Amino acid sequence: MPLSSLKKRISSTNHSEMFGEVVKINATVITGTGLKVSISDMVRIVSNDTAQEITGMITEIDGATFFITPFSFVEGFCSGDRVFLDQAGMNIPVGEGLLGRVVDPFMRPIDGKGPIISTKLSPIIKAPIAAMKRGMIDEVFSVGVKSIDGLLTCGKGQKLGIFAGSGVGKSTLMGMIVRGADAPIKVVALIGERGREVPEFIEKNLGGNLENTVIIVATSDDSPLMRKYGAFAAMSVAEYFKDKNLDVLFIMDSVTRFAMAQREIGLALGEPPTSKGYPPSSLTLLPQLMERAGKEEGKGSITAFFTVLIEGDDMSDPIADQSRSILDGHIVLSREMTDFGIYPPIHILNSASRVMSDIVTPEHLRAILKFRRLYTLLKENEVLIRIGAYQKGSDPELDEAINKKKEMEEFMTQSSTLQNPFQDSVNSLLSIADS
Repeated sequence: MPLSSLKKRISSTNHSEMFGEVVKINATVITGTGLKVSISDMVRIVSNDTAQEITGMITEIDGATFFITPFSFVEGFCSGDRVFLDQAGMNIPVGEGLLGRVVDPFMRPIDGKGPIISTKLSPIIKAPIAAMKRGMIDEVFSVGVKSIDGLLTCGKGQKLGIFAGSGVGKSTLMGMIVRGADAPIKVVALIGERGREVPEFIEKNLGGNLENTVIIVATSDDSPLMRKYGAFAAMSVAEYFKDKNLDVLFIMDSVTRFAMAQREIGLALGEPPTSKGYPPSSLTLLPQLMERAGKEEGKGSITAFFTVLIEGDDMSDPIADQSRSILDGHIVLSREMTDFGIYPPIHILNSASRVMSDIVTPEHLRAILKFRRLYTLLKENEVLIRIGAYQKGSDPELDEAINKKKEMEEFMTQSSTLQNPFQDSVNSLLSIADS
C-alpha cells in the first residue's frame, strides 16, 4: 500500500474513543460530565477498578452536567468511572426469530433456548400512527371469550383496558385471550410483575404453547428504566410484525407497574408529585405507548389489551382514569362476581367497547342492548326479588329478566380452558334475546 494512502487512512481514524466521567452517584441517578449528549442518548458506564459495565440513559441535562438513569443496579461503581456514548442508541434486534421465545427488553433470551437470530434493528421509541393514516376499525377481532365477543365486541386495531383489583383474575383472562384470539402473531409484555408469575403464566395460562407468541419480561426486581422501556420494546416488536401486513394481538400486564416505574424515575430527577404521588411525566407517558397500537392504512393492525391494577377497586385511581380516556373501551372485572362464582368476572354494565356498534350486525346489536337492559333490571331489583317483595306480573320486562337469569349467567360463565368460536357466542346471545 502506498505510504500516502496509509497516512490518509490513519489520520481519518479516531484512535481514542471520547469518554466522560462520573462525578456523583446514588441508588437511582448517576451524574456525569465531559461528554456532549442529548436527552435519551444511551451511554455505557465502565468501572475503572473492576471493568464492570452497565448501560444507562440520559434523562436530564444541566449545562455541562448530565444525569443518567441506569438500566441495572449501580453497586460497585464510584466517582471517576468512565462514561462512553453508545453509538447503537435505543435500538433492539427484531425478526421472526423472536417467535416462541421469552426475552428481556433488549431482546436477550431468558428461556435457555440459545441465541436469537434477528433480521433488523428497530428503535424502541417511535411516533404513534399519524391520525390521518389510521385505518377505520370495521372488522371484528374475536378473542374466544363469550362475554367479550358477544357483549363487548372488539375490532381489529382497537385498544382496550382490563381494569381489576388484585386477585380478581386478570392473568387468567389474559391467558384466555392469548389462547383464543384470532391473530397470527401475539406479543405479551409482562412488566413489573413477580418473577414467579412468568413461568406460571406460560405453563398454566398458555398451557406451555408459545407458537407465534413473543413474551417480553421485565420483572419487579428490574430497574425502573428496564420496566419502563420493556413496554416500549414490546410495542416495537408488535410494530415490526404489523409493518409486514399482519394482524397482531398485543397484551400488556400491567400499565400500573409501567406508570410506577416512571414515577420512580421522575421523583428521583426532582419532578413534583401530583395525584397519588405520580409526577406529570407518568401521565404523559401513557398515550405515547398506547397510541402506537391501532390499524394503519396499507399495513396490518395491532389490537391491544392493557391491564390496569386498580388499588382497592377504586376506578378513580389516576392511572385508571387517564387510561380510560385514551383507550377505545374498558373491561371491568368485578370482585362481587368472583364471589358469586362467575368466571371470567366481567362486569358487563360497567364495561364498554366504543367501536362495537360499528362492527356488529343490527341483530347482534339489538341482542346486546336487550341483554344489558334485562341484566340491569335484575341488578336494580335484586334485593326486592331476594326478600320476596316483588310480585310476579307487576312488570312484564322484569319477569322476563327473572326467567332468563340462569341463561344470562351461564352465557357470562366460561371455563378458562375453553375457547368459544365467535359465531357460536353470537348465536347463543341471539337465542337468549329471542327466547
